Amino acid sequence: MTRLASILLWGGISALGAGAFGVLALSRGETLSAAWLLTAAVCTYAVAYRFYSKFLAARVFGLDDRRATPAERCNNGRDYVPTNKWVLYGHHFAAIAGAGPLVGPVLAAQFGFLPGTLWLVIGVVLGGAVQDFTILFCSLRRDGKSLGQMAKEEINHSAGITGMLAVLFIMIILLAVLALIVVNALKASPWGLFTIACTVPIALLMGWWMKRWRPGKVGEASIAGAVLLLGALVAGGWVAAQPHLASAFTHSATAITWMMVAYGFVASVLPVWMLLCPRDYLSTFLKITTILVLALAILVILPPLKMPALTPFASLGEGPVFAGKLFPFAFITIACGAISGFHSLVASGTTPKMIARESDARFIGYGGMLMESFVGVMAMIAACTLDPGVYFAMNTTPTGLAQASQVLSQAGFVVTPDIMHQLANQMGEQTLIARSGGAPSLAVGMAQIFASVSSALGGRTLTALWYHFAIMFEALFILTTIDTGTRVGRFMLQEIVGHVWPRFGETSWYPSVLASSAVIVAGWGYFLYQGVVDPLGGINSLWPLFGISNQLLAAVALCVGTTILIKMGRQRFAWVTLTPLAWLVTVTMTAGWQKVFSADPKLGFLAHAASLTGSTLPGAQRLVFNDRLNTFVALLFMTVVTVLIVTSVREWWLVLSKRKVAVVHEAPFVESAYAAGD
Repeated sequence: MTRLASILLWGGISALGAGAFGVLALSRGETLSAAWLLTAAVCTYAVAYRFYSKFLAARVFGLDDRRATPAERCNNGRDYVPTNKWVLYGHHFAAIAGAGPLVGPVLAAQFGFLPGTLWLVIGVVLGGAVQDFTILFCSLRRDGKSLGQMAKEEINHSAGITGMLAVLFIMIILLAVLALIVVNALKASPWGLFTIACTVPIALLMGWWMKRWRPGKVGEASIAGAVLLLGALVAGGWVAAQPHLASAFTHSATAITWMMVAYGFVASVLPVWMLLCPRDYLSTFLKITTILVLALAILVILPPLKMPALTPFASLGEGPVFAGKLFPFAFITIACGAISGFHSLVASGTTPKMIARESDARFIGYGGMLMESFVGVMAMIAACTLDPGVYFAMNTTPTGLAQASQVLSQAGFVVTPDIMHQLANQMGEQTLIARSGGAPSLAVGMAQIFASVSSALGGRTLTALWYHFAIMFEALFILTTIDTGTRVGRFMLQEIVGHVWPRFGETSWYPSVLASSAVIVAGWGYFLYQGVVDPLGGINSLWPLFGISNQLLAAVALCVGTTILIKMGRQRFAWVTLTPLAWLVTVTMTAGWQKVFSADPKLGFLAHAASLTGSTLPGAQRLVFNDRLNTFVALLFMTVVTVLIVTSVREWWLVLSKRKVAVVHEAPFVESAYAAGD
C-alpha cells in the first residue's frame, strides 16, 4: 500500500470513528441505533492497534525476534511449550476474557449506555491493553516470572513478598466471583449444564488429536471440536426435554459449587496441552465467532438502544442493581474490558511460558485485550437493547425493585409480571425475575438479536436455542478463566513457599503441583460457597469487592511495569504506564473508602452490618459476617497496595536521582534458533 493510500485509509477510519462518537455524545433523547456505538469502538481499536501498539513494541519495549524466549530455552513439555501464536492467542484471550467483559458492562448499564462505553473504549486503549502488553513483555524477558516475583526483584524484597501475598489473595477473590456467575447461570438448568459438561471430553479429544494423533493439524481439530460443540448444544435441548435425563443434569447451586471445585483442581494439574490449551482454543473459536456474528447482526438489523445515554441513577447513587454514583463505581464495575489486574497474572503466568517469538507479544498482549474490550461493548449493546423495565426486573431483587419503583416509574422503566412470564417462556426458563449477576440479561439480549436475524432470513426465531447458546457462550468464557487462574495461583504459591522450601518451588515436582493446586482451589472454593449461600445472592456483595480488588491489582502491575521501564533507562516513556496508574489509584481508593465507610447501608459494608445488628430476619447473621469479612478484605488490599505504591515511588526517585544504581533482572540474551530458521 502506498503512503498516500495508507494516509487516506487511516484518515477515513479515524474520521468515521470520530463521527460515530459525535453522534453518541450529541444525542438528546432521540432513538439511536446500536450500530453507532459499534462503529465508534471498532474504529478506535483499529487505529490504536495500528499506531499505539506499534509504538509500544518498537520504541518503548524494543521487541527482538533474535532473542530466544523462555518457551524455547526452558521447554519442558508441561508449562514451557513453544506454541503457535494463533493457538496461544486463543489460550490467552480465553484466560483473560472471563465474566468481567460480559457481566461488568451489563451491570453498569444501569447508568446508561454512554459512560460504560466511553470507559470500555478509552480505558482499554490507554490502560488495559498497555498493562497487558507491558507485563507480558517484562515477564517474557525474565523467564516467565510471576508479577509478585518481578515486584520482589525490581522494587525490593519485602515489598515483593508483600505483593506476592496480596496478589495471591486478590486472585482467590477474583476466581470465586467468576465461579459464582457460572453457578448462578447453570443451577437448575439441565440444558446448560449438559452442554458445558460436554466441552471437557471434547477438549481432551482435541488435545490428543493435535499432540498425539495428528500433530500440528490445528485446522482438523478445530473443525471437529466446533462440530461436536454445536452438537452438544442441540443435544442439550433434547436432554432437557427428557424428564429422566433432565433430572440427572438438574442440580442445586451448592452441588454445582463442588463440581466447579473438582474441575478447577483437575484442570490445573493436567499438562497444558491435554486440557487447558485445546479447551481455551475451542472456547476462543466460539467466543470470537459469536462476537463477530453478533456485531454483523447488529449492523444488519440496526437494533435501537432502548436504554438512555444517562439514567437518573448516574447522579442519584441509589441504583437498584448496585448502590453508588457513576464516579467512581462505573470504573470498578467495568473492570475487565477496560483494564483488569487479573490479566497481569495471566500475562506473567502461563502465556509468557508459551510464546515462541518476542514479536508475538504485541498481537497476543495488546490485541488480545482489544478483543476483550470489543466483547464488553457487545455486552453493553445487548443489555441496552433490552427494554429498561425488563433489564431492571432481571438484575434486581424484588425488594430492591420496590424501593426504586418511584424513580423507575418517573423514568418510564416499568414492566408487568405478565411480560416477564412471557419472556421466560420464550427463553425456555421457568422465571427470569431477579436473575442477578448479569449473565441471564446478556443472554436474553443476545437471543433477541440473533432471533431477529434468523426471523428476517425466513427461518424460525429459535429464541430458546439462542438463549441457551448464549448461556453456554458465557459459561465457557468463565470456565477457561477458572482453570488458567487456578494454574497461575499454583505457580504463585509454589514461588512463595519455595523461598522457605526450595523443592516445593519446582514447578515440575508433582507432589508440589498437587498440594499447591489443592490449596488454591480450597481458597476460592470457600468464598464461592459463601457467595452461593448468601441471602442477597452473593453477587451484590462480592462484585464491588471484585472490582476494587481487580483494579488495585492493576495498580500493582502498573507500578512494576513503571519500575522496570525506569530501570531500563526508558523513563521518558514512563508516562505510558503512569497515566493509567494515576487514574486507577484515584478511582479505586475512592470506591474502596466509600464501600467501607459510607453511612448509607445500601453502599457501606459497615453501615449495612450495623443496620442488621440484632435483627431476627433469616440470614441476618450471615450477612453481618459477610459485611465484616468484606470490610477486612477491602482494607487489607487497600493498605497493602498503598505500601507498594509508596515503595515503588521511592525506588523511582532513588534511581532517577542517581542515588541507586539501576539493576534489571532480565535473563541473558540467547540467540533464537527460530530466528535462524530452525
